[in-house]
Amino acid sequence: MEVQVVLLDETLGIGELARLTGVPVRTIRFYCDEGIIDSVRSTGGHRRFEPAAVERLRLLRQLRGLGLGLLSIRQVLAGERSMGEVVAAERAALDVRLADLAWRRSSLRAVEEAGPADRAARLQLLADVRDGGAARDALIGFWRRTMVAPVSEAMFTAFVAMAVPEPPADPTPRQVVAFAQLFALAGDRALTRGLLAMARDNADLIADEDELMKGIGDACTLAEPMVRAGEPPRAGPALDRFVAVHASVRGARDTPQFRNRLLGHVAADRVPRMRHYWRLVAEAGDTPVTPGTSHLWLTDSLERSIARPTPPPKN
Repeated sequence: MEVQVVLLDETLGIGELARLTGVPVRTIRFYCDEGIIDSVRSTGGHRRFEPAAVERLRLLRQLRGLGLGLLSIRQVLAGERSMGEVVAAERAALDVRLADLAWRRSSLRAVEEAGPADRAARLQLLADVRDGGAARDALIGFWRRTMVAPVSEAMFTAFVAMAVPEPPADPTPRQVVAFAQLFALAGDRALTRGLLAMARDNADLIADEDELMKGIGDACTLAEPMVRAGEPPRAGPALDRFVAVHASVRGARDTPQFRNRLLGHVAADRVPRMRHYWRLVAEAGDTPVTPGTSHLWLTDSLERSIARPTPPPKN
């Protein structure tokens, strides 16, 4: 704010301030008009500045050099926010913009790398997905819609962590395409109907959904080394744990008859679309083995154990 005062010997003229700071005179005038830099008026009507304006203007110039906006700079100079706060906020905003640019670049490369016959379909697939965050939100919504039985928010969050990949900061074209395909699957009504039907059929049979999900997670962890090694589905402790938790929450025992029924209960998890879903999760997350692939290995092991029942132990 400018006020009319008598000229003081210790004040600086606008030209001297410009020389000391390297900031053009017209820019200093702009900052004065915006109320960012304070000035006083001489008896002749000229702008004069306190010596502290030198450091203030130098700081302003440095912050502008880092790309900070005038609002953030005004808040720093006014003491409303610390320099650390505004720099961290600017860096976070820049991270978002860079991630958006990286996604767009890989999307363009994915279209560019597609063959002429596939390019139009690839373009349509990718155009439906704004960015990785939007795809992830759609997938979380998909799983929330298909869970009929009550589950704790903590368990749902744990499930999302294994069923929905995090968008990478710098995705490859293949990852972008995988996310776009996952986004399309999340909108597949036939897949949603199948999962909902399975969930409704099981809802009245399962006593504790959290216990079931935890037990399945434990079984997937046991199966992971075999899946990673490329071993074919087979009987063993991992399958036994998988069947045991399903039996426990249904108040049943692990018998050949129960395994037959269980295979029907998990049928929707094994359809080609769900197999494709878990393959895409692995591609999008750039990890060869996921809990989803381990779960498929377990259900395939269940089918094999029914086709080839384990002989009873010899006395």
